[in-house]
Amino acid sequence: MEIGLMELENLTTKALKNYGYNDSETAIICNILLYAQLRGNNQGVVKLIGPGIPKNKQASEIHIEKETPVSARINGNQNQAMLVVSKALEVVLKKVESSGFGIVGTFNTATSSGAIGYFASEIAKKGFVGMVFASSPPIVATSGSYEPIYGTNPLAVGIPTQKDPIVLDISTSAMAFYGLIEAETAGKQIPDDVAYDKVGNPTTNPTLALEGALKTFDRSYKGSGLAMIVEILAGPLVGSACAGVRDNETNWGHLLIAIDPELLGDRKEFIDYVSVFVEKVKSTKKLPEISEIYVPGEKGNRKTNLARTSGKIEIEDNLLEELRKVAAVSQNE
Repeated sequence: MEIGLMELENLTTKALKNYGYNDSETAIICNILLYAQLRGNNQGVVKLIGPGIPKNKQASEIHIEKETPVSARINGNQNQAMLVVSKALEVVLKKVESSGFGIVGTFNTATSSGAIGYFASEIAKKGFVGMVFASSPPIVATSGSYEPIYGTNPLAVGIPTQKDPIVLDISTSAMAFYGLIEAETAGKQIPDDVAYDKVGNPTTNPTLALEGALKTFDRSYKGSGLAMIVEILAGPLVGSACAGVRDNETNWGHLLIAIDPELLGDRKEFIDYVSVFVEKVKSTKKLPEISEIYVPGEKGNRKTNLARTSGKIEIEDNLLEELRKVAAVSQNE
């Protein structure tokens, strides 16, 4: 179903208010959710349906527990992760601007940080190289197993160019957790070779997959190795939980790194060099069935620009219906 962007933002805002967030918190979360939705990323408004993301009444102030000129460790104190990682973004940008390098870890959250490409992109827009890693509860099996041990463990890298940043934002799982939720909500099957049920049988049923485990993105030891590394960087390194070692149902972690190209050379020269490289990649010889070569983040940028130009976006019917319910808005409003 097609919906106006202003209406979608209004529904999202109302839903967040109904979940107990104040005006400033709502604005931050809404911005990140719509960043994903407009890009066709399944880290968007689907997060507001089902169990949703209600504000934790026991949450207390987000604060820095440990700090140096180039680093900080932030206790999220059970606040919504998008708010916590937004604070980490603010801190890491101050570090990189003053020292040329910044590394910030967060722990003690129990909700999703959304599309982490958003944070990597914000770092890159300032002219820095940004890297973001996130952990979550176990839903992904390691190579050779069907038992969930890793989170979907996404990673994102943002690199500045003369135009839009290059933003690689990928889950180390074959499908994002909220991709399963979207499929379940829409009553659709998931692709073959993506998941197991709870006894290790391959399944295309998203409900059975939620009870079982996802595979890694490449279904091999390479993807499993990368998932494990992200689990460590966004787990033990930042003081959050790691599956099988500490309970991570209430202690998810994130790691943000920002690097100023000036540390190794000239920032403008680096950005110019990367920009030429992007054009070189896009101009490589295409296979017969390919009309254009894309670099990471480019398709999402185009979808966003198209939606903003038209003022409208397509959203799955069942998802919109559920969002309306959460926002307490009637179908006729």
